[in-house]
Amino acid sequence: MKRCSTADLRNLEIINLCDGARLGYACDFEFDRDDARILALVVPGSCGFFGWGKEDDLVIPWHMIECIGEDTILVKLTSQELSCCICTRHKGKRHRF
Repeated sequence: MKRCSTADLRNLEIINLCDGARLGYACDFEFDRDDARILALVVPGSCGFFGWGKEDDLVIPWHMIECIGEDTILVKLTSQELSCCICTRHKGKRHRF
């Protein structure tokens, strides 16, 4: 078994296998407090000029991860699934659509 820390995961670029898109890097994780499991990776939206025009975060469910490699995390998200993973920011908290 290979072990990996959340710090290690933050350094791996996330690539979508469906279209080859580079989705970014995980900045945060969602955990289940009861089971102590990672539920999702959170990829921040890009920041605009002085914080204006920020895009929404992308929350990728853990079960959508195909492979965690040496340099990348490979996910498989169709365009419809990808649009369901977008979360809007509201007063510092994420809310799913």
